[in-house]
Amino acid sequence: MDLTVHIGRLPLKNPVMTASGTFGYGEEYAEFVDLNLLGAVVVKGISLNPKEGNPSPRICETPCGMMNAIGLQNVGLKKFLKEKLPYLRQFDTRVVVNILGNTIQEYVRLAKALDGAGVDAIELNVSCPNVKKGGILFGTDLRALARLVTRVKQSVSSTVLITKLSPNVSSIPGFAKAAEDAGSDALSLINTIPAMAINIETWKPKLANVTGGLSGPAIRPVAVRMVWEASRAVSIPVIGVGGIMHADDAIEFMLAGASAIQIGTGNFLNPGATAQAVSGIVTYLERKGISNIREIIGRVDGTAPHNNTDD
Repeated sequence: MDLTVHIGRLPLKNPVMTASGTFGYGEEYAEFVDLNLLGAVVVKGISLNPKEGNPSPRICETPCGMMNAIGLQNVGLKKFLKEKLPYLRQFDTRVVVNILGNTIQEYVRLAKALDGAGVDAIELNVSCPNVKKGGILFGTDLRALARLVTRVKQSVSSTVLITKLSPNVSSIPGFAKAAEDAGSDALSLINTIPAMAINIETWKPKLANVTGGLSGPAIRPVAVRMVWEASRAVSIPVIGVGGIMHADDAIEFMLAGASAIQIGTGNFLNPGATAQAVSGIVTYLERKGISNIREIIGRVDGTAPHNNTDD
């Protein structure tokens, strides 16, 4: 069974990745999941300096999902390179580092520091809805997105560049094409959707940040639609994210056009969700008599073939 997929020039042994912010730096899940089984680990977003994040409560459950407003809490670049990356490099899996900044210069400094440091890919976070500046400001402005991707691409020599797009735009194909034209090697989508929940006894928002990002199965149909639209607009690989809980969900995203998938909220409900998704994909392909997973990418029936060239 050939589960190999490609994210730009980067081969993955299988299409199952973790979603940034839901899997820590890998070590937090190592007692539940053999990291060697995964296609890639995408670590929690990294900024130049450590961030404490937003005040608590920062997470609450919602129907068919959850909301969070963590605020990009992370250990910062220096500690990541010194402590977290060496740990991850013990495993036979790709390491993708999600990066975030308030300015283009901050993104560029992060990319330069990570390029050649043993990182397989950088994922540009331009879509977090839970911070007041940076991030989503780039993800919802076509010109700002293009400038950011261009500058970061120019600052790396060997590391694959993935741009994580925001769902909070009027036209996902337009933003997907802008990122591709600016030099991004691949796309990932979607991030969480801004939402709000209220405690009717206290009359207060359930999150201290008032609003947060909605994730989980509730957003999956939205994500599938956007992956389908984006994959038809670009020729670079698309990574599907949004409410993937098990193998069947992963297959749905790949039929829509995703070359790989990321599991996020599913890790909180089932710490072994990623490894189980890998085995579930194998079972599905065997049942269908398919020996190469790339045969299903973009094969949703009743639509024109997608433009993704990862085959």
